[in-house]
Amino acid sequence: MIAIIDYGMGNLRSVQKALEHAGASTSIVTFQDQILKADKLVLPGVGAMKPAMDRLKELGIIDPIRTFISTGKPFLGICLGYQLLFDSSTEGGDVKGLGILHGSVERFPSSVKVPQMGWNQIAIVQKNCPMYAGIENGAAVYFCHSFYVKPKDPAAVATTTDYGIMYASSIVSGNIWGVQFHPEKSQSVGLKLLENFVSC
Repeated sequence: MIAIIDYGMGNLRSVQKALEHAGASTSIVTFQDQILKADKLVLPGVGAMKPAMDRLKELGIIDPIRTFISTGKPFLGICLGYQLLFDSSTEGGDVKGLGILHGSVERFPSSVKVPQMGWNQIAIVQKNCPMYAGIENGAAVYFCHSFYVKPKDPAAVATTTDYGIMYASSIVSGNIWGVQFHPEKSQSVGLKLLENFVSC
């Protein structure tokens, strides 16, 4: 069973439908025991890190998320859920994230239009990456964000994307998968990625 965390900041239904289309049995969850019982966990999200972290704290599920990831079971962070994995964000000041992976979340430079909204390409840089099995290098996926992740560990970077700067558009680090784009809006490429997560 794949649990999708509901903390009030994600388009849960479209993520759930896409995962079910990819062959998953899913459940939308909010509580600690539901998270820890899951076989796989998805943290979606749209918005800023501070209200997201405040909401996770209110629900008492920050430690359960960390505990789940520490078990080695598969985890997928989508968009804001990807950014939350890291140490901090400059959005709204110096905001602390989950700190599961080291790195920061920074605003795109003023030389580019923000948010980045629409289709852009991903360059696969991690060899034999399980997330991208059956997906072509240079495939287009759907983005909507104003901030990007700067991981400290270059080995964790699975893909890069060029939007004025070259940035890490996804990571794979052990059992942790994270994507800045929206696989549920990325048609056949996004569906294939979700199929890879379901079968990992």
